[in-house]
Amino acid sequence: MYRKKMLLAYMLLTAVVLQAQNGNTLKNLVPVPVAVVEKQGTFTFKSTITITVSADDAMPVAKQLADALAVPTGYATSVKKGNGGQVHMVLLTATDNSIGNEGYKMSVSGKGVTVTANTPAGLFYGMQTLLQLLPTAIESKSVVNNINWSIPFTNITDQPAFKWRGLMFDVSRHFFTKAEVKRFIDDMVKYKYNMLHWHLTDDEGWRIEIKSLPELTKVGAWRVNREGKWANTGNPFPNEPKTYGGFYTQDDIKEVVQYAKERFVTILPEIDVPGHSLAALAAYPELSCNPGPYEVSAGGAFMKWFPGGHEGVIDNTLCPANEKVYAFLDKVFTEVAQLFPFEYIHMGGDETARNFWAKSEQVKTLMQKENLEDLNEVQAYFVRRVEQIVNAKGKKLIGWDEILDGGLAQSAAVMSWRGMTGGIAAAKQGHKVVMTPYNFVYLDFVQGEPSIEAPVYANLRMQQAYKFEPVPDGVDANLVMGGQGNLWTEQLQRFRNVQYMLWPRAMALAECLWSPKEKKDWNSFIRRAEAQFPRLEAAATRYSRAIYDPVVSVKDYKGSPQVTIETEAPGLEIYYTIDETLPDNYDRKYTQPIIVPEDAMHLKLLAYKDGKPVGHLISLSMDELKKRANN
Repeated sequence: MYRKKMLLAYMLLTAVVLQAQNGNTLKNLVPVPVAVVEKQGTFTFKSTITITVSADDAMPVAKQLADALAVPTGYATSVKKGNGGQVHMVLLTATDNSIGNEGYKMSVSGKGVTVTANTPAGLFYGMQTLLQLLPTAIESKSVVNNINWSIPFTNITDQPAFKWRGLMFDVSRHFFTKAEVKRFIDDMVKYKYNMLHWHLTDDEGWRIEIKSLPELTKVGAWRVNREGKWANTGNPFPNEPKTYGGFYTQDDIKEVVQYAKERFVTILPEIDVPGHSLAALAAYPELSCNPGPYEVSAGGAFMKWFPGGHEGVIDNTLCPANEKVYAFLDKVFTEVAQLFPFEYIHMGGDETARNFWAKSEQVKTLMQKENLEDLNEVQAYFVRRVEQIVNAKGKKLIGWDEILDGGLAQSAAVMSWRGMTGGIAAAKQGHKVVMTPYNFVYLDFVQGEPSIEAPVYANLRMQQAYKFEPVPDGVDANLVMGGQGNLWTEQLQRFRNVQYMLWPRAMALAECLWSPKEKKDWNSFIRRAEAQFPRLEAAATRYSRAIYDPVVSVKDYKGSPQVTIETEAPGLEIYYTIDETLPDNYDRKYTQPIIVPEDAMHLKLLAYKDGKPVGHLISLSMDELKKRANN
């Protein structure tokens, strides 16, 4: 009897804890909806859940909802056409202009949940909101007992601010499996992203099967194995085995494209040319202006950067004066166009090592023949040739903002990454643009205290990401298709690290792209993002808690480091020590700038919230503090 009582008490405590994690789910939605009317009362799902639909086109979304409910609840779920289900999904026969193509309306009452939309996509995004209204345990991959599966009464009206809500996944620097790409899609749709930019080729690997060019994957998909700090790796030795890498077969591509389509995600393929092409050159060295030899990069330095420009350390470019290149690209884009239904193909076009073109007799001859004044016009010539190839496949061209150099091809769209400038220039010329400025959306940048993160050349705190506004002043909003977060994976060898860099910063960008500008509020968002953390944990999704790390700035004060601390998340208290012990909330609390005495070896910091430690222990050496003070 005693054991039964203890077991019952434990089960009740578990239920209370899980429900407490849930809180008022209506106030925790990310991205924030256009309009929410909160009402008194809750609707509780019965142990047998019926989902009804008004039309056959709604059936696939309803089945996805049934699957999402069945696993963690353990309830029997079914889908049928008709009325009267606990969840009723309605495709409108007369268009509701207040919600557009991807919007939805949701009503929750004692009778159940009704989601209405103009399209199945709208129903799908309504489903994502519905799942966020359920307790955290809805993310579990196994049955969770003793949960009250309830959602609050409400009326919600919602639609996206932008039609292009993208995330870029670089699978070239490191190869990620088909299953991991699917998981990437599963994670992004929870926050209403609808565009996957798939970066399929680069110096470190060619990841897409091109049947007419088999060497691209036989040779270009593999490199020598190197581990450790990125860009700290040596070049391949002669005849060193190339065992690291992988690629997607065309059947793999078709499977992922279909998987994405079922979740209302469009895939934009990127074939990065004329730069970033070492993997292609390793397979077909005759495509270069130079004789080579060429190896798939193992992560070594390939470019020197300096104020106002760059130059290549090695030639990783296709030769714009070589007609074999255009025949090669015709074969590539023929097969790419057949695999991806989307109207655009991304050609890259960024960071070309033009210093090698400047030395090429072939390029000099081309310039004379085509009356090209400089290397910018050489790149523009290449882009126009690629555009002709892509257009011939029934597709449109999009590229990084370097394709503006020397004059933009007639029908091309621009993805503006070097700030907003390129996008503004393209829009003023009447071209469509996607805003993806590095200083707001590069998710591979350090997101917290640099001393405990993988070293990258720049920092992007979540609060900065949340400031992203895709439409600059003075630009025709109709030409801005939307925005995108970019995740380059030079330093991300494992998928868990991919998730760590995405979340929660990608939540901030999701709200910038879905929610109305006037609804954005940092303090509201950060509270709602924190409420998503238990959901990520329940889904076994790794995420960063860098928002709890103190933001440290240092300056010199009479020869000693003076440390000023700011915080991103509200409600944090920072405690510190300078005597080599570990701080807790009984140590010194930060209230004003700290003058670190010369005898100290480390300044150690720890953030607390509501009396509990959060974030990471930060330990900054005296040498590090002085270095920052002098920068």
